Amino acid sequence: MASIVVCGGSVIGLSAATLLARDGHRVTILERDAAPPPTETSDAWEHWPRHGVGQFHQPHNLLPRFRLILDEEMPGMVDRLVEAGCVWLDWLAVMPPLIRDRTPRDGDERFRFVTGRRPVVEAVLAAAAEEAGVEVRRGTTAAGLRTGPGVVDGVPHVSGVRTTDGDELDADLIVDAMGRRTKLSEWLQALGGQAPYVESEDCGFVYHSRYFRGPELPAFNGPPISDIGTISLLTLPGDSGTWSVTVWSAASDTPLRNLRHRERFTEVVRACPLQAHWVDGEPITDVLTTAGVLDRYRRFVVDGRPVATGVVAVGDAWACTNPSAGRGVTVGLIHAQLLRDTVRSGFDDPEAFVRAWDSVTEAQVAPYYWSQITADRARFAQMEALRRGEPPPPGDPTATAISAAMLRDPDVFRGVIEAATCLALPDEVFSRPGFMEKVQAHARARMWKIPGPDRDTLLRLVGA
Repeated sequence: MASIVVCGGSVIGLSAATLLARDGHRVTILERDAAPPPTETSDAWEHWPRHGVGQFHQPHNLLPRFRLILDEEMPGMVDRLVEAGCVWLDWLAVMPPLIRDRTPRDGDERFRFVTGRRPVVEAVLAAAAEEAGVEVRRGTTAAGLRTGPGVVDGVPHVSGVRTTDGDELDADLIVDAMGRRTKLSEWLQALGGQAPYVESEDCGFVYHSRYFRGPELPAFNGPPISDIGTISLLTLPGDSGTWSVTVWSAASDTPLRNLRHRERFTEVVRACPLQAHWVDGEPITDVLTTAGVLDRYRRFVVDGRPVATGVVAVGDAWACTNPSAGRGVTVGLIHAQLLRDTVRSGFDDPEAFVRAWDSVTEAQVAPYYWSQITADRARFAQMEALRRGEPPPPGDPTATAISAAMLRDPDVFRGVIEAATCLALPDEVFSRPGFMEKVQAHARARMWKIPGPDRDTLLRLVGA
C-alpha cells in the first residue's frame, strides 16, 4: 500500500483521504487550522473556528450525487448526517406547476438527498476520516514540495512535502486539496518545472446571505434558484431547523451593494412573492457578503507533457466556480472518488498515473466546470443589459428551448435536474434518444417569468 499526504483537511480533503484509507493506504492530512471539530457536531456552527476557510459559514448544498457516492462508498454516512440534524429533500418536490404529469418514474429515488450547513457536514466527515485510520495533523501547514529522482526528463518528480514547522514528510503521492487558495502552481514553478495551464476570471457576482431558524422549514413555492431581473435568489434548507437565503447580483451594480444592510436585504426578499416567507424566521446571522469569487481552471498536463509527477490536485484546487449552483462540494466528491479509482491502477509508472488522472478529470469532471462557466457568462450579460435598460442578449437557442421545455415536460425536467445535480453529464442527458424531440415539442412555449420587483422598484427597495 502507498503512503499518501493530503494537503488540506476540508470536506474534499477529508473525503479523498477517507476513500484512500479505506483501501488500505497510509494517509496523512495536513490541515493549517489547529482547532479540531467539536465532540458534538451540533456545536460546529458556533464553536469551530475555521479561519482558513473563507466560505465556512456561507451556504453549501449536498446534491443527490453526493448522497449516492456516500451510499456507495461509506454506508451509514447519510444516516450520520441526518442524526447530526441534516434534512432530506427531493428535487421532484419542486417540480414546476406547469407540469401536469406527476406520475412517478423508475429511478425517481435518485433525486432525494440530504443537506445541511457546512460546519456540521464537515464535522461528521472529520469523524469518519479518523475512524478510517487517517492521521489528521491539525495546525500543520504545508509550505512546499520535496523532489526525488525524476521519471520524465525535465519534469520534477514530487516525493514529499515540507511544513512551516520544518518537518519533511515523504510520500508516494501528494494530493492538493487546499481549495481555491492553493499554492501548488507556485510550488511547482519553484521546482523549476513548467507552469500548469491556468484560466482565471472574476465571475462578476456579489453574494449576500443570511441564515434563519424556525420551528418549520419554509415551503418551496418556487424553484430553489430564481432569476428575477438583475438579482437572483437561492433558498436553501440547512440542518436543525435552520435555512439560508442568498441574493446575488452583478458586482458592478453599485446600488445593490446596499443589500449588505439587513433592512434592505429583508425588504428585497419580501418583494419576491415566492420567497417572501423565507425571511419570516428568527435571524441567526447578519447579512454575510462575499465578492471577488474567481472561476479558475488548472490543467497539469500541458502540450502533452505533465508539469510534475507524484502530485495531483482535487476539487477546488483543480478548478472552482462561483457558488450559485451549489455544485462545488458534490463535484469535489466525484473528483475524490475518481482519484481513489485512479490510485487503484497503481504507481508503478508515475507518468502514466498523471496522464490517467488528467484524462479522467477532463472526461468526467471538467464538463461540469465548463457548463457552469457558460451559465455564469450568460447570466452576467443578462444582468448587465437589464441594468442598462437594454434588452437582454439572445441566449443559446438550444439552451433556451430546454429551459422552456423543462417547465412543461416531466422527463425534460428530470433530465435537466440530473445534469444540474451531477447525476449525469449534460451531454449525456441531452443526447438521449427522444430527449430533444420532447424539447422541440415545446419550442414555441414562452418562458415562465418568476414574479418579483422590477428594476425601478428594486432600486427603491435598496434605497438607491
